[in-house]
Formats: sequence, structure tokens, C-alpha cells
Amino acid sequence: MEVIFGDSVPPSQRKTDTEDVRSYARRLAQVTGHPVSTGGRPNFLVVIASEDDRAATLASISRHLPGISANSLRALRDMRRDTYCAVAAYAAGPSANTYTAAVAVIRSENPDLLRLSCIHEELAQGMGLANDSPAARPSIFNDDDEFALLTRHDELLLKMLYDPRLQIGMNAAEAQPIVREIAEELAGGPV
Repeated sequence: MEVIFGDSVPPSQRKTDTEDVRSYARRLAQVTGHPVSTGGRPNFLVVIASEDDRAATLASISRHLPGISANSLRALRDMRRDTYCAVAAYAAGPSANTYTAAVAVIRSENPDLLRLSCIHEELAQGMGLANDSPAARPSIFNDDDEFALLTRHDELLLKMLYDPRLQIGMNAAEAQPIVREIAEELAGGPV
């Protein structure tokens, strides 16, 4: 992951937000067992920019990630004013089922806790838990905004998603018994 800031984001906010992303990347790595880090050769960009500099910041990042054109970033550039943050994941490799890159956009104008909440939700969604559900409780993947930060339930969902017994491209019928087995192991009994 790499954090990219719009020009208007002040240095103190850059420092705080960068540390929040680094800390959360470490947590995601621990939870999933997947190598997640900051620096190096990123395939997940976290853009923190204001309404005034988001378009220019997004235009500058298209060269950082192969397979992502400025056109594909249009929805992130043109976010509605009532959208605090968003993520787009891309499958630019040989398999349409394999994410190869992601871009999260977080409004720098958001208050501190809301920015942190956006970091938690969008980065986890960019890791593969893409859809919100009202049945997900307690969870940040529920549009009721009751939970701001990754919950234990969310961690279990990520552990399941990254369990090596699940293979990319499995259909629901193939995955369901494996998911049930993993859920029972994590819950310590039948679910």
C-alpha cells in the first residue's frame, strides 16, 4: 500500500494518516496471513485528497498502477459530495477473479475519526470483502454506520476469505462446505 496525498493536505494530517494506514496494514497482514505492507512496489493506493485537489491527485496516480487508466478512475474522481470515501479494486491480470490493484479515495476534509473509519472500511473492502450487507453484524460492512472500526467479526470474515482452503475461481457450491468448516473452526463449534 502507498498513501498519496493531495497538495492541500497539511503535514500534520499527512503524518497521522500515514501512520494510521501503516498500522492498519500491519493488522490486515496479521489477520489475513497475506503480505500487506506500506512502501515497496504498491498495488493498493490510498489517496487522501480534498474536493479541490482529488481530480489532479487521481490523474497523477494512473501511471503508478499498470492496467488502471485515468478513465477507470472517473467514478472516484466524480464522487458525490455525500460520499466520504470509496474503493475500487481491479482485476487486470489473466484471471477476472483475482484483484491485482486497488485504489481507495478518502476525503481529507473528513474529521479524524471519519477518516480513520474510512481507512478501516475501504482498505478491508479493497482486500476482497467488497459488498456491504445488513446481515453483517457487528461489522463495518453494514451501511447502518453503527461500527466505525474493524470488529472481531470483520477479522473473522477476512480470515475466512484468505484461508488457503478457498481457491480463486471456486463457485458457491464448491466454496460453501469449506466456508462452513472454516467458520466452525473459528467459532469453536457448529454455526
